[in-house]
Amino acid sequence: MSVGKVLLTLVIAFVVGVLIVGGCVYSGYNKAVSLDESVNSGWAEIDNQLQRRFDLVSNLVETVKGVAAQEEKIFLGVAEARKAYFQTDSRAEKARAAGMLESALSRLLVLRETYPELKSNESFLKLQDSLEGTENRVAVARKHYNDAVESLNRFSRKLLGGFYASLAGVEKAEYFRVEEAAKATPKVDFSEGGDG
Repeated sequence: MSVGKVLLTLVIAFVVGVLIVGGCVYSGYNKAVSLDESVNSGWAEIDNQLQRRFDLVSNLVETVKGVAAQEEKIFLGVAEARKAYFQTDSRAEKARAAGMLESALSRLLVLRETYPELKSNESFLKLQDSLEGTENRVAVARKHYNDAVESLNRFSRKLLGGFYASLAGVEKAEYFRVEEAAKATPKVDFSEGGDG
């Protein structure tokens, strides 16, 4: 073999190697960006559904206030959760505020058992139905978001995935977890001096 042929073979091998490595980096970079965008899109849908929930809950609170005005602690819990949600841009803080709302909301919905006039109030029933639909949408949005987070985090933990994620400026994402307080069964005490 002549020196020219060896040199040509080496140049071709180098170019093919660069193309393969470049293609892998390009593909890995794009995958990291796509996974990050899936997480962002998932969070945007959660944010959208939580906004809808807060709007519905505000209307529900106003409907209940007319019937059960003495349940001010529940109304304050809803107001505090709403305020906390809209005063932050942090996903973790928004998730915490959503958990606070879930806790207050479950106590709010228990009120209909104590106040028969709420059971027959058409506005309350319509709002409750809308809220139940929104709760289902929130649950679906959470699942999609958490699935996207899982995909991104799994990719980032793989051998080269971490390199590609770092190259794309993509960081590990946090799961949307329900606060322990929101998982508890609501306790509502309507006796004089109860804290419900």
